[in-house]
Amino acid sequence: MSSNRSADVVIVGSGPAGSTFARVLVDEFPGLRIVMVEAGPSTGEPPGRHVNTISDLDLKAAAQRASEGPDPEHRSGPPTIGPGPARPGTFLVDRDGEMPAAAMSSNVGGMGAHWTCACPPPGDGERIDFLPRAEFDSLFAEASTLLGVTQTAFEDAPLGRELRAALGAHFDDGRAPDRKVQPMPLAVTVRPDGSRYWTGTDVILGEVASSPSFELLAETLATRILHDAGRATGVEVRSLRTGERSTITAGAVVVAADALRTPQLLFASGIRPAALGRHLNDHTQVIALARLDDRFIPTEARTRPKQAGGPLEGYSGVSWIPYDRNSFPFHGQIMQMGTSPIPLGDVEEPWPGSIVGIGLFATKHIREDDRVEFDPAETDGYGLPRIRLRYQLDEVDQQTIQDAISWADRIAHMIGSPLGGPPRLLPAGSSLHYMGTVRMGIADDGTSVCDPESRLWGLENVFVGGNGVLPAPTACNPTATSLALAIRAARALGRGLKDRSVDAA
Repeated sequence: MSSNRSADVVIVGSGPAGSTFARVLVDEFPGLRIVMVEAGPSTGEPPGRHVNTISDLDLKAAAQRASEGPDPEHRSGPPTIGPGPARPGTFLVDRDGEMPAAAMSSNVGGMGAHWTCACPPPGDGERIDFLPRAEFDSLFAEASTLLGVTQTAFEDAPLGRELRAALGAHFDDGRAPDRKVQPMPLAVTVRPDGSRYWTGTDVILGEVASSPSFELLAETLATRILHDAGRATGVEVRSLRTGERSTITAGAVVVAADALRTPQLLFASGIRPAALGRHLNDHTQVIALARLDDRFIPTEARTRPKQAGGPLEGYSGVSWIPYDRNSFPFHGQIMQMGTSPIPLGDVEEPWPGSIVGIGLFATKHIREDDRVEFDPAETDGYGLPRIRLRYQLDEVDQQTIQDAISWADRIAHMIGSPLGGPPRLLPAGSSLHYMGTVRMGIADDGTSVCDPESRLWGLENVFVGGNGVLPAPTACNPTATSLALAIRAARALGRGLKDRSVDAA
């Protein structure tokens, strides 16, 4: 094994959190050398581009297939809303386990090339209670700017305003202005020609991608973090193109490989705090279909042509019913069919946008025994310890699910009439929002993996990033929150390297 690279920081994982670390470190700490390693391939130009920005359907499908990992048996298949193959661009993690729909992506940009781009701010009850509120709000605003979040991407949708007015009549009374029914905050840029450019990690990285201080190594698997006496010294990697093994020496290491592979790499490296992989948390997810009532459908919407296979048009858009822990403890998304992350069925719309999907995310009751386990005697397609998922819905969760089903049915009747049967619970893991496996905490007491700056307990120069850091029960999409925490952590990391450099001098 030869050591042929060195860096100030090695970042494992090229998804939204890892890219945020890179962006902050290069922009705010000039002179640092950053090497990012990603096991998956680059699926197009620019690297990390969201697949929804690819207008050629064959090229989009090829990018999705390239993201589906090394094991053909776990790859995507025909659309389904029950147990079955993974969604396009993802591959299943533990098909026969207790979270059968759990999936991940393996490509430059990670899930950031496939996500729905929803970026709602968490409400009271979803926040991390030990982080100062004003500081978190400021960081969340920075993350939203980095992601290009807007609420006007579908402002011309002829059905959206009517739909939100109807929902607001039921939900808005007594809510704070920022928690009323509103357009979903989405990470998307509307171009002058009206097309939408969905945010991938190419947007997050920006000019950093071409900076001489930054290097991205695709199809390069991190196999072990090298560490000694409470400090990391680098990362051992293997090229998936050539099989060559090497090391990258570094002053600090960031592991942002996702909520399942981040604890997997730590485990493989012999870094095994008591809470590693535990407190696995995601959203239980209930969906329903509804045909909008005719009174919501303007004449122009009924006559507007639908372009099959063309760019996504704005019909009813994406509306948001924010979480309210007292009156509505769910995160609600009302989506036109083209924006839904899951197939909503083979339903023929009488006119474009008149059928919507209702999706309710609920908080999961966090339990230590819900966890990611690793079997060093059995390896996955990359040669790392195989992931096994332990996950149960307890009595609290079952009641939450019944409440969500009831609310989804009520919402369908508020805006029109239900279609396709009653609301249904999606299989465990369907949310793709896995949290808690390297959770943040205020004390090294065995219940957390990292401190409030995302630094691993016991390793002063190893940081973790991504949804796995989130310790709170959360109903809303977690990506923007994870980026807020990554911004905070990157600044702590950069300051630490700067201080160490001054001390050495």
